[in-house]
Amino acid sequence: MEKPLDKLFDKFLQGQAIFRDRNALRPTYVPDDLPYRDEQMNRIGAILGPTLRGAPPSNILCYGKTGTGKTVVARYVLDLLVKKAKESRVSPPLTAHINCRIVGTNYRVLRQLCEDIDARMPDGSEVPFTGLPTDEIRSIFKKKLDSDSNIMVVVLDEVDSLVKRDVGQGNDILYGLTRMNGELEQSRISIIGISNDLKFKEMLDPRVLSTLGEEEVIFAPYNAVELKGILQQRVAIAFNRDAIGEEGVINLVGALAAQEHGDARRALDLLRTAGELAERSGDEKVIQGHVREAQKIIERDTITETVKTLPMQSKAVLFSVYALANKGQKDIFTGECYNVYSEIAQSLSLDTLTQRRVSDLISELDMLGLINTTVISKGRYGRTKKIRLAVSRKQIGIILDEDVRLGKIAEEVL
Repeated sequence: MEKPLDKLFDKFLQGQAIFRDRNALRPTYVPDDLPYRDEQMNRIGAILGPTLRGAPPSNILCYGKTGTGKTVVARYVLDLLVKKAKESRVSPPLTAHINCRIVGTNYRVLRQLCEDIDARMPDGSEVPFTGLPTDEIRSIFKKKLDSDSNIMVVVLDEVDSLVKRDVGQGNDILYGLTRMNGELEQSRISIIGISNDLKFKEMLDPRVLSTLGEEEVIFAPYNAVELKGILQQRVAIAFNRDAIGEEGVINLVGALAAQEHGDARRALDLLRTAGELAERSGDEKVIQGHVREAQKIIERDTITETVKTLPMQSKAVLFSVYALANKGQKDIFTGECYNVYSEIAQSLSLDTLTQRRVSDLISELDMLGLINTTVISKGRYGRTKKIRLAVSRKQIGIILDEDVRLGKIAEEVL
């Protein structure tokens, strides 16, 4: 007896394959050629070049909105630098890439660095995930790095999330890494910070800022023509011949991504999802209808992922806006939001932030597109923000209810 899934799997086996290499459409893929980023590549390459002569390079801060090529350019330049060093028979730099949104504590950052250079405990065992004093794991890393004459380049991707999650701890992590050269005898460490937030530097301690921001590289958004060129390059790698059914598919993907401030990552995600939808439907070609459907799926998934990865304080602020909106309030003001936030913070055993800090978190939620804010002048009484949810109340409610801690207090607040 044929099982229900047999027909589904047979469809994949018998149908024409759409993808040749779908990994070429993922953010982690580094192509052999990077179009439209020569200026940034040359700048970063010139800063890192002294490592080929055994000299430590300056620290670098790369700025730009999401999907402007910061991460892929950093990886591309470092890969070529290491390759060139090996070809020239000089000692290549050690490299590490840390996503600060995932590895967000001082301990985890140091542990990741220990893994990247294979630093181990005195007894030869691996550094544990938790349990050691931070000073001890820092000492293990420094001892291993300084055991030979090394230059290590550490890429801190989404470095702004370190400071946004906890300003004090984020500054401590960055200060510890940028000042480590003063403690090393043979080796040197260099930082490449990658940030999506142009205001990130305002949150940094002046001591950190003076060393981390030695060199700055700005990444402007891609325009529609550049996005089309990037998509054409990746289509040739990722899809089988004639898998793109209409010439307008690439134009549509590029136009939709250009509306989102030139986000190449979004364009590639959109094209990959459209291809996967065509594949699941048993269609032989990707058409514009698949792109439109993929756009709806990505928008829904993006909001879910954004809310789930918010720090707890930001979730509490968003939940307070949601609670007031759920009670029928169309216009929500900062003071009202703060009063509800205070109740939520107390119920969650969180430290209650000042109204000014909550106002900053509201601005961050606005920047993420989860709420819309308008500054209202009240004359001699100062200014306040008028707040509205920018996404579906139902969708935000479902996501917040899935959070175990928030779910427990939902009935009290709502």
